[in-house]
Parts: sequence; structure tokens; C-alpha cells
Amino acid sequence: MTKGAVEPGFETADQWSDTHEVVDSSAIATHDVDGAPIPVTIPVNLAPGVKVVYTTRLGGVSRGGYASLNLGSKGNDDPAAVEANRRGLVRELGKPLRLVSQVHSAQVVDADGPNPLDAGMEASPGDAQVTTRTDQALGVFAADCLPVLLADPEAGVIGAAHCGRKGLMAGVIASVVDGMVSKGAVRNRIVATLGPCICPDCYQVDEELAHSFDQRFPGTAGVSRFGGASIDIAMAARMDLQEAGVSVVVDSGPRVAAATHYLKDDQELEAIHKMDDGAKQARDIRVDQAGHWLCTVENPLWFSHRRSVLAGTGDEGRMLALIMREG
Repeated sequence: MTKGAVEPGFETADQWSDTHEVVDSSAIATHDVDGAPIPVTIPVNLAPGVKVVYTTRLGGVSRGGYASLNLGSKGNDDPAAVEANRRGLVRELGKPLRLVSQVHSAQVVDADGPNPLDAGMEASPGDAQVTTRTDQALGVFAADCLPVLLADPEAGVIGAAHCGRKGLMAGVIASVVDGMVSKGAVRNRIVATLGPCICPDCYQVDEELAHSFDQRFPGTAGVSRFGGASIDIAMAARMDLQEAGVSVVVDSGPRVAAATHYLKDDQELEAIHKMDDGAKQARDIRVDQAGHWLCTVENPLWFSHRRSVLAGTGDEGRMLALIMREG
């Protein structure tokens, strides 16, 4: 298996496929010196001195529907496994985690103060956080909802927002940008990127909900691949970013596509794929035919609540989308 930060050195899936290069994954360590699995992460350079990291499902110790790098503590996973996964991620990042207890709101947490997790306390409630600190990694959980990561590198301000349907309707994007501006960021200097989330082809909702969402975000309602109404939360986030004065959105897709192809033959991914759909579709075909690399339902690298519902498994873990400054 290929563990650690996946940096294949290719910006698009086509570039990766066209090289015909054979990677000797046996030469890459799968466990650290203490025998713990090394989390598989996908880094994206957002701006000078600012890095975004997406965790995957690979390289942890959780089992069953939480396999294996579950980082969320609100399900029925073994708390000791979640804690071990988080310790492994901290070692991989080289920085402690700063998390929020997400409530599908527009509430923003000021992360410049003491980290509650350092004192063994619960994370502060909210769905976004902002900071000027360089000694922590801001993270938001996801398993279909959209993570949005933002930075003004000149001002030294970063932010992270968990953008589910309810949070978007409540204005979480405007709130996180306002929070960054309050710390010295300038709106037209802020750059953002959109992390993995459920795509509109997979996000089927009822007609009334789709209509309400489309009234708030015109053009975001459509038809899912299942035949019912759908909504596009990524499009909605882009609309609110533009409204908030953020005009530069970096595309995480090429990096994720390259990493997905790089990990296509990973043995752990094969096991997880079989658990997802009972091996109804060959793993290679599933990866190659995924229409949306960032879609949490289509790409087996990501946890997905909707996928677990469709499969009838009942349990699923949480990934983290993180942003951090150098220093």
C-alpha cells in the first residue's frame, strides 16, 4: 500500500496515465516506527505558505463501516480507534488539530485563543473557524457536506468552513469571510478552494427542498442520476464566495484526480471498495469511470453518508479537510 501524503507530481489524471510509470509501492512505508498505520492524505498548495490537506479513508485503525481513517467522534466507532487515528494525523501534519463541533450553522469560532482540545475539553460549537496562528491545523469534518478552505497569505489569516445545505442557507460563507476580514484579511486577496463533497448527480432531495434552495441560489437545482430533484452545494458555495468578494477559487480536482489514480491499486482501497457495494463493480472501473473525483459518493477514497445509506450499511466515518500556515 502507498501511505503518507500522496504527492504523485502530476497535476491532472491524464498526465498521470500518460507516463506509463510503474510505482513500487512496496518501497514506501505503510507503518511508522511504532507500528501504527500512516494516514493517507492529499495535500494542495493553496497559496504561498498555506497548505490544504484532505484526509482519505486509508491508513487508520478503525473497522467496519468506519474503516479505516475515521476521524469523527460522533458515531459508534471505538473512541480509542478515533484517538489513534487523530494521533497519526497529527504526526503526519506536524501540527495539532483545531476542530469545531459542527451544528450546521453560520457560527464562526475565533481560533486564535487556546485550543479546547489541549485541555481535554470539547471542541467549540460552530461550522467555521478563523485564525492567524501558525502552530495549528484548522479542520472541518465532512462525509458529503462541502469543506471550504480560505486564506489571505499577505495578512496571514486562514479560515475553514463546513458547508452543508443548512449552513449554506444560513450564510456560513459570508460569516467565515467576515471573520477573516475582522482579523485583517482583505476580501479581494482571499483565495479559496472547495474540498470533496456530494455532487449534484448524487445529491437527490425532495422537490420542495430543491425549490427552496434554488430560490436562495438560483440555478443550483437539477435532476439527480436517480431521477429525482437534486441540488448543487458546490455551485452555491461559489456563488456566495463571489458575493463575499472572493474571486479566486483554486481547483482541487486535478490534484485529487492524480492521487486517486495513484492509489487505484492500493490493497486497502480494494477491501473498502468491496465493503461499499459488495464488489458489484470492479474497483478499477469504479475509479476510472468516476465522473466527479471530488464527489464523496463516487470516489471510494472519501467517506459518504449518502453512500452508506444507499448500501444499507448504517455506519460511516468522517474525513477532515484542513488548512495550515507554515511556521
